[in-house]
Amino acid sequence: MELTFDEIRELLVSLGNSDIEELTLKSEEFELTVRKSSQNGTIVPMAQPMMPTDPATMTMSSATQPMVNMPSATMMQQPSNIGAPPPSSHADSKLLEITSPMVGTFYRSPGPQEPPFVAVGDRVSTGQTVCIIEAMKLMNELEAELSGEIVEILVENAEPVEYGQVLMRVKSL
Repeated sequence: MELTFDEIRELLVSLGNSDIEELTLKSEEFELTVRKSSQNGTIVPMAQPMMPTDPATMTMSSATQPMVNMPSATMMQQPSNIGAPPPSSHADSKLLEITSPMVGTFYRSPGPQEPPFVAVGDRVSTGQTVCIIEAMKLMNELEAELSGEIVEILVENAEPVEYGQVLMRVKSL
């Protein structure tokens, strides 16, 4: 079963407009599970390869692959995932956390030679891109859901991250 990027995008839009809470597609090459988040109904895809992928069989090259805007990073008062690292001892109740909506690789900037999207002390506004999570060769921009000041960045560039892992702490303004 081969799905194009556009077919997957159409599927995600259709699921977003339906009452379906979770969908899993399996084939010999991949498994794709899509779940709606419980907070605001956004769709969070979680894809996992079932066997090593041969670059020659990929349908899109990384050079022609579009950047995909995924649901915004979830900003929460408390961590929602047991696998997430524990909050730091100086965690303030007024700090909001930006968590990873998927498993992937965290990138602070759009490219190796480019400046980071945000740094500690920067002010962010709603909808502003704060990082990229690469999952299965797709670059997913994470956007801030609230305005505030970046107080702490907990993940190093090019480091793997887990679903629900706290990436940054933001002081609400």
